[in-house]
Amino acid sequence: MSAATLYALAAIALWGTLASLGTSLSHLPPFLLTGLALMIGSVMSWPAVLRNRQAWAVPARTLALGIYGLFGFHFLLFIALRHAPPVEANLVNYLWPLFMVVLAPALLPGLSLRPLHLAAALLGFAGAAIAILGARNAGPAATDAGYWGFLPALGSAFIWASYSLWTKRVAAFPTTAIGLFGLVSGVLALACHALLEPQASLSARDWLLVALCGLGPLGAAFFLWDMALKRGDARQIGILSYITPLASTALLMLVTQRPPSWTIALAALLILSAAVMGSRIRA
Repeated sequence: MSAATLYALAAIALWGTLASLGTSLSHLPPFLLTGLALMIGSVMSWPAVLRNRQAWAVPARTLALGIYGLFGFHFLLFIALRHAPPVEANLVNYLWPLFMVVLAPALLPGLSLRPLHLAAALLGFAGAAIAILGARNAGPAATDAGYWGFLPALGSAFIWASYSLWTKRVAAFPTTAIGLFGLVSGVLALACHALLEPQASLSARDWLLVALCGLGPLGAAFFLWDMALKRGDARQIGILSYITPLASTALLMLVTQRPPSWTIALAALLILSAAVMGSRIRA
């Protein structure tokens, strides 16, 4: 097994815990949680910056893109997990591989949208629709407020897809720069918390979970993923990423004590099948 594959699988394993951690910390204000976790996640790049200040030297455009991706994606995901049944919201969020297929011709020059692209996108949206309809059987969370919560889930998927594509249109940046993206995004989120949200106190358990969130899915996973993409075939590594929604959803079901249902299973199958189909289409 290549080093690139190992890095990718390690990132996927960490991302699989994000929705469960976010749900366990749902009592914290979302800006506070996002800010603390992103700042903690940036810590891993600090030693490199102390050795070489150029480790964070990126153009303003690249920094803005990093803030858009890291801050925007995670904030909307946490909002979705608070206002929609978490399992269904998690599945809708994982439409981002399909969004990448559909948006690629618009955001990247030289690419076209083929019939198979559209077929994969429609299959993915069918899975999302089944996930949303399945929320009717989710209990108290399946209310009008719950359906509203799917909008930020779709928004987070769009942001991550567009961020991933736009990184190919900016100058190449070192992996350590992701720490800068996380630090600035974290400061921005904490500023929003101070201005817009009520103050909150964290218990020892909260701090432990926030630290795990920051060091894992909002920290090490980004560095590992970037290292994988720099060392391997992005198409092959991209296929591996479709393990994430299944692992994440399975773990989230255990945490929320949700029994398996045919709607969840069918939605997961459709979204995964669509993502794999889209990944196999040559540009």
